[in-house]
Amino acid sequence: MTGRAAPIIVVAAAAMLLCSLAVVGFVFGLRINLTPSYPIGVWRIEPLARNVAVGDRVFICPPVSPEFIAARERGYLGFGLCPGWMSPLIKTVAAQVGQQVAIGRSVAIDGVHLPHSVVLSADGAGRALSGARGGVVPPGHLFVFSEFSGSYDSRYFGPIPATGVLGLARPLLVLNP
Repeated sequence: MTGRAAPIIVVAAAAMLLCSLAVVGFVFGLRINLTPSYPIGVWRIEPLARNVAVGDRVFICPPVSPEFIAARERGYLGFGLCPGWMSPLIKTVAAQVGQQVAIGRSVAIDGVHLPHSVVLSADGAGRALSGARGGVVPPGHLFVFSEFSGSYDSRYFGPIPATGVLGLARPLLVLNP
């Protein structure tokens, strides 16, 4: 073996090991969260054997829409294996079909103020944001939320299709700030 071949073999073996670990993790529902909406670390998609309920923390694929394409361009979400090559979101279900959502300076659901729900007028880079229109959550949709003030959630894009729910989001190995 020449002096050049050994480093190439080591790099190739390391790359194959990383790819193998990624595939195994994906098959077993493991995902890495690098966003501040929820603790950074390794999460698991837990299959849901019941209907989604308010309070459930879920992995959900965003729809391919102008809002989410713009969100990816702004860096609010990354590339992933959801439709349109978007990454799934980790969010908490705050309202479901038939519930009334009011969006102003903050969010109220069925007349009850949602804590930590201030609607920002600009993102961290100073780019304009606008709150979504309120109203009744339509059939087949969910209003999703994160208590992190900079979270891109239904405050800004409105209810999203429940068909995108991949399962419950369970932290496995996370860093709590």
